[in-house]
Amino acid sequence: MRKSASWAPAPNLKVLAVERNETDWIVAVDGLDHGTCPVCGLQSISRHSSYRRTLQDLSAQGKQVSVRVRMTRWRCRNDRCERRIFAERLPELTAPFARRTARLAGIVRLFGHGVGGHPSERLMIRLGMPVSDTTILRDLKRSARSHANPVHVRVVGIDDWAWRKGMTYGMVIVDLECRRVVDLLPDRSAASTAKWIEGHPEVEIISRDRAGLYAEGARAGAPQARQVADHFHLLQNFREAVERQLGQFGAPIREVPIGEALQEGGVLAATDEPAPSQPAPQKAGEYQKAGRLARRANRQVLFDKIRELYNVGKTVAAIARVVGFGRKSVDR
Repeated sequence: MRKSASWAPAPNLKVLAVERNETDWIVAVDGLDHGTCPVCGLQSISRHSSYRRTLQDLSAQGKQVSVRVRMTRWRCRNDRCERRIFAERLPELTAPFARRTARLAGIVRLFGHGVGGHPSERLMIRLGMPVSDTTILRDLKRSARSHANPVHVRVVGIDDWAWRKGMTYGMVIVDLECRRVVDLLPDRSAASTAKWIEGHPEVEIISRDRAGLYAEGARAGAPQARQVADHFHLLQNFREAVERQLGQFGAPIREVPIGEALQEGGVLAATDEPAPSQPAPQKAGEYQKAGRLARRANRQVLFDKIRELYNVGKTVAAIARVVGFGRKSVDR
């Protein structure tokens, strides 16, 4: 049995003994010599009784560490206080009813937030601090609920989350200023969106994807709020706009490299002539139609040339090398 202040899991605690067994370390700690009533805030030195708590702590030399704390129940001497007897509170050591120290609980939440349940469980076991995956996720959810402040949310983000991927989806609402999940809704509908937003009239900006149900729900629940697209969908809109603008020129651009490649392969010569220039469409629908027609013509030209190479006896691998596509694409 050894005593050392360096083994104290929290400040102002008296270490009674440190003992090493075959599998773990045991640190015996005594609580404070006074208590503070959680109701009235009056300090008390009148002891009522004591009890012991066993807490899991950070590992030492690859071994588990258990902290055995002798806690005290105190009498409140304030006649006007409704609490007559209260248990000792050590917030720097652990939370009420917890089975781990505060510093270990912080590491558990950090691992759970970073890598998830099962990977965190494997890492914690390797580090000598075994915690199950269900406990990690439960503590992570409890921490998120305790830190969430849905009272005032000014900028929210709305998106899907999966109960079962590809089958059932709900809706997640995030406070984008605090970067915290505010709420999880069990379904994905305009009515649910409108109902939640109506309960938060302080919402000023709503970031969403291009789903019509979110737009409808946002308009119904908060017509005064400004709706914006998130970063991913802004980039997606930009990409599609560029494709529409360049789609009408796709056929001439794509045919030249394919013809040159076929000519270098010694099988066919490039015989495609660039398409004659046409007046640019004036409407968005005409741009889309022109782009689809150009891409369809490209695919047809490519298919015809690959088929011709195949008919003259070329293997799939040889055709893939000539046209510059993968073997799977050539097979299809």
